[in-house]
Amino acid sequence: MLYAVKAMPRPRSLTHDQIAEAAVAVIDRDGLAGLTMRAVAQELSMSTMSLYRYVAGREELEVLVAEAVLATVDDRPPPDGDWRTRVAALAGRVREATACHPATVPLTVAHRQRTPSGLRWSEAVLAILAEAGIDGERRVVAFRAIVAYLIGAIQLEHFGALDGPGTAALAALPPADFPHLAGTAASARGIAPDAEFDGGLRILLAGMAAGLERSRA
Repeated sequence: MLYAVKAMPRPRSLTHDQIAEAAVAVIDRDGLAGLTMRAVAQELSMSTMSLYRYVAGREELEVLVAEAVLATVDDRPPPDGDWRTRVAALAGRVREATACHPATVPLTVAHRQRTPSGLRWSEAVLAILAEAGIDGERRVVAFRAIVAYLIGAIQLEHFGALDGPGTAALAALPPADFPHLAGTAASARGIAPDAEFDGGLRILLAGMAAGLERSRA
């Protein structure tokens, strides 16, 4: 008598985009600390060991997340405007891309050099700085300052917003002891996120422009 042999189910096939989407969902729900191979596997309805067939571990997950977020950024340099306007536009696009997934910002910082999208964005900013005559060590410092501002501004906006309880607590400090801190916090509560981000970036880029002019004098 012949018995039919039940066919084993074929292993599930996943793309890196699907894994990245699941990892981002885990971070959005549980925070960056919640990103584990087990959590992502559960998000994908598969075993942890099966997930290891596609990624080596958490670090590779982090790189996939960083690329997934940065891939939504338009890295084409704006064709019009002076160099400050063009750099500001590229920085603003990163802010917009991370707005829905602010907890992923540390990963975009840590792994931007390992993501194609991060490299293209960096190249676009550096090209604009080069066209403006900012070269050598000055270009290094200028680029790092732009990235540092972008990272800090995004994280402050989402984890220490001006309209949040921290600002309210500072505004309530005794004016006799902290006149400048309390007064500044009181004014800060009326500043919109866009105005805060754009205003700070303008100050930074204006300072760079002034330094460039002094060096040429």
